[in-house]
Amino acid sequence: MNQQHSSTNEHSPLEQYEIRLKGHIDQRWSNWFEGFAIALKDNGETLLSGPVVDQAALHGLLIKIRDLGLPLVSLTPIQPQQIEHSNIQVGEEA
Repeated sequence: MNQQHSSTNEHSPLEQYEIRLKGHIDQRWSNWFEGFAIALKDNGETLLSGPVVDQAALHGLLIKIRDLGLPLVSLTPIQPQQIEHSNIQVGEEA
C-alpha cells in the first residue's frame, strides 16, 4: 500500500508575515532577521515583514526576537497580492 502524497508547499509561494515589536531596532539587524524588511513606526514599534519558508523558520525567527529582549506586539500572516484571473480558459471566447 504505497500512496504518494503531494506536498501543498511544492508549488505554493512562501507565506508572508508581519511581526510588530515594541521598541525600535537598527536596520543592520535585517541580515540577522533573514532579509526581513524593517520599518520603524512613529508609535515606537518596529514592523518586520517578509517571507517565511515554514513553521520551523517562523519559530526560529521568534526565538531571535526573544533573544533581543523586545516585546512581541503581534504576529500576522499576510496574504500575498494576487492578480485575479478570469474564469475564461485558453481556447474559449468571452
